[in-house]
Amino acid sequence: MTVSISVPFNRRQSVGEIAAALPGATAVFRRFGLDFCCKGDVPLEDAARLRGIETGEVEQALASLDTHATAAAPRETAALIAHILARYHEVHRRELPELVALARRVEAVHAKHPDVPRGLADLLEQLQQELESHMRKEELILFPAMVQADATYGGRLEAPISCMRREHDDHGANLRDLEGLTHDFILPSGACRTWQALYAGGAKLVDDVMEHIHLENNLLFPRFAPSPRRQAARRRFG
Repeated sequence: MTVSISVPFNRRQSVGEIAAALPGATAVFRRFGLDFCCKGDVPLEDAARLRGIETGEVEQALASLDTHATAAAPRETAALIAHILARYHEVHRRELPELVALARRVEAVHAKHPDVPRGLADLLEQLQQELESHMRKEELILFPAMVQADATYGGRLEAPISCMRREHDDHGANLRDLEGLTHDFILPSGACRTWQALYAGGAKLVDDVMEHIHLENNLLFPRFAPSPRRQAARRRFG
């Protein structure tokens, strides 16, 4: 059963803020192709216009969500960080090497196929290396500092957080390249089981990395280094 939306928001609020406050909003934004992670500071109506979508359609989909649903991630800082480590860092490390291997197999076996995703293995390997470097910085430096710090003195963390946000933008660009190279992971007719597994895993990877970035950009980081837009939004929306 769905209920009317009770979380206050309007079309001038950023998609990142809505994603952070409304359980289920991230799935709606993914369905409409709205970037709520790397470009989460964009107001809803602007994000919809850039995608050629009527803002009202997105608002209607958001209004149909069950606002009593349990949030997917814990809210307390230490628990949220533990969730990110277990659900995303460990999963990326476990799944990316296999995706690289599958991509190399598909590219080799189907080299003459017109729809073979040439260069996909190299792109996945690049993403793997960049994610590993990024996650290590968080695990060794940023996350321990966040657990120890009082959020009211979060200005001390603005520099490393800004660095992580820039790297998130790079990850987002890699995801768009993955989607472009695979035609949004749409399989060609007669694709083998290896190809099927590759595209299923690739689509999951994109969803996982987007959700990972969303939790950090829109839920975790603003507690320690809020952007000017989010500071203004908190004044407007309470």
